[in-house]
Amino acid sequence: MRVLIADDYQIVRKGICSILAARPDIEVCGEAENGQEAVDKVRGSNPDLVILDITMPKLDGFAAAREIRKYLPSVPILLVSMHESNQFLNTAKSIGVKGYVVKTQASAVLLDAVDAVLRGEEFFPLLSGTASERQATSRSRVSDSRSA
Repeated sequence: MRVLIADDYQIVRKGICSILAARPDIEVCGEAENGQEAVDKVRGSNPDLVILDITMPKLDGFAAAREIRKYLPSVPILLVSMHESNQFLNTAKSIGVKGYVVKTQASAVLLDAVDAVLRGEEFFPLLSGTASERQATSRSRVSDSRSA
């Protein structure tokens, strides 16, 4: 499976590549550092999946996703973002994106998200409460599992 990755930060792209490298069936067929470059590279590489950051120069991830969907409507798009926002998640759904991963959770869920969208399923985690509430819930779960 061929994946194109677009994020304006090289270290993030490399981190995503590193997570994907755990799977021998995944080949990163291209990297882009802005939305316009992602659109241009999709046309030349015909990936099986596109992973886009939302906040990028030239074209943001939403605009790039819209353009890519015009050119390759059947290729699933997975957004990765630092934004833990239901508004962003809902916008992603409304433009036909198949999944959304918060960057802070990427190491834990990115491969699950990739598998889900490639099976034709959606991957949209429920984002509820503030980040500190979610952190407290996460710490509580860890505490509970340690005491069990």
